[in-house]
Amino acid sequence: MTDIHRGTTAFKKINAALFIGGFCTFAILWGMQSLLPEIAEEFSVSPALSSLVQSSTTLSLAITLLIIGAFAHKFDQKHLMTTSLVVSSILVIFSGFLSSFGLLIAFRILQGITLAGIPAVAMAYLANAIEGKSLGFSMGLYISGSSIGGMTGRIVSGFLTDYFSWNVAVMGVGLISLLATALFWYLLPKVEKKVVPAQKQTGMIRSFLSSFKVPGLPYLFLNGFLLSAGFVSLYNYIGFVLMDPPYYLSQTLVGFIFVVYLVGTFSSTWMGMLSDKYGKGRILKLSISILFIGGALTLHPNLWLIVLGIAIFTFGFFGAHSICSSWVSNYGNENNTQATSIYLFAYYFGGSVVGTLSGTLFYAVGWSGIVAMIAALAVLSFLSAFRVTIIKKHQQPA
Repeated sequence: MTDIHRGTTAFKKINAALFIGGFCTFAILWGMQSLLPEIAEEFSVSPALSSLVQSSTTLSLAITLLIIGAFAHKFDQKHLMTTSLVVSSILVIFSGFLSSFGLLIAFRILQGITLAGIPAVAMAYLANAIEGKSLGFSMGLYISGSSIGGMTGRIVSGFLTDYFSWNVAVMGVGLISLLATALFWYLLPKVEKKVVPAQKQTGMIRSFLSSFKVPGLPYLFLNGFLLSAGFVSLYNYIGFVLMDPPYYLSQTLVGFIFVVYLVGTFSSTWMGMLSDKYGKGRILKLSISILFIGGALTLHPNLWLIVLGIAIFTFGFFGAHSICSSWVSNYGNENNTQATSIYLFAYYFGGSVVGTLSGTLFYAVGWSGIVAMIAALAVLSFLSAFRVTIIKKHQQPA
């Protein structure tokens, strides 16, 4: 098929639809994160245990991504993504009726499984449909939709919790996602998949291993793990800090802190375009450096500087994630769906495992421990980005 060029109607529809798809996915995935203090109080559990409401979803999503990534090429991409969103939205709505912590975790696990159809396919869909020189922009716009969805889910859930209950908040997020899914289905065109030659089709295990044999690609997988680990840890526990002395913020105000996601919406698209122009490695390292500075700034006791630090951190994170996502999708491996699934597995696995384990660090050391951990993760991420840049540079023809 002919790649879709920037400025065409098809290009606009695809970007609008995938923006909505990212919005719904992250609204569902992260809509309960701002409610962790409320969940901890409601069910009398610790902050670390309450984070299972979040990490159980991301972990089940991560595992399912590997399976779907191996077989996604056999399904219609539009139908797979639409079904994923519809089923996930319905499960979220039903979650609002639950009064058992165990059942809530079970439903969140199911949501992670059903949500996997979107991230496993979306990036490969874009790489398949969009011309290479515009892929960074399109991938950034998809990540922008994700950032707005994560922001909206947190704000809506925080507001509805203060005025009604966490149950109503969860149902509200599910209903918004279900309505938005209808628009997603309407806008998204079917595109003819590029045919992979029969001799290059591999089994699940061989396909998985082949991605690790591509020089530099494992470093991008590692970056996904490290970036997500720091991001989820910051957002999991900052609410506990801001609702305690000396700030005493309400659930609604903590929810509105997530308005800083708007900078992520901007940075994912802008940094994606800059990476198309100046090189992915250079802008990736810049994004990680920005993330490091923002995380360190949250150590200041002034509330406004904490919020500024969160905003800077978010700007750097979404810029880095956008670049890594587009780089993996267009890296040159013949099975880009499997490669993106591995990247997303690493991404969500890092957020799930470290996001929960860091709760123990938060309980033992406090917020300074979380920031120190984020700084260490950022340094490792920078070194990984530096390494993949060197490898890619050596691969360029003389």
